[in-house]
Amino acid sequence: MVRNEFAGVVGIFLSSGLVMSQDVLVLNQNYEPLNVCQTRRAVVLLIGGKAEIVVNSRGYIHTPTMKFPRPSVIRLANQVRRPRLRVAFTRRAVFRRDNFTCQYCGAQSNRLTIDHVMPRHRRGAHLWENVVSACPACNRKKGGKTLAEARMVLRHQPGEPSATARSLFGHYLSEYHDWEPFLAG
Repeated sequence: MVRNEFAGVVGIFLSSGLVMSQDVLVLNQNYEPLNVCQTRRAVVLLIGGKAEIVVNSRGYIHTPTMKFPRPSVIRLANQVRRPRLRVAFTRRAVFRRDNFTCQYCGAQSNRLTIDHVMPRHRRGAHLWENVVSACPACNRKKGGKTLAEARMVLRHQPGEPSATARSLFGHYLSEYHDWEPFLAG
């Protein structure tokens, strides 16, 4: 009976996107962060008995006869095996990896550019290991030269950053403070 009532809730609020489109953190059975889904998907997992509510800090979904918690964090009932997560290769991720610092002169700035250590026209790959943050002045100075030709030195050897829970989901923390305990580490 409760399951049918809860299913009716999903039908009522599917058209009202505001309530059902908020983000929900999905934890594996061992409390490891897996992904982020919308409230709509979280409710479907709860109805199917595939998840349980860990944090309910958003109030309730009301029906004519019942009220149900609206989750902020859910945990899956069964452990899910997944491949090793990787940080998406984007400009912003490169800047974050390099701590918004020019890898040649050490200047911190919000106006950084991307530089290929081995220039692309010299068969340098567009990979984590060949891309660094550079201030515009250092990027112009290096130009299409190698490090030796430009007489420049890298402050840190570039590489792929590790995919920690904070690096993958940390940008949500400004909006969802109750996720903090699950993204530590």
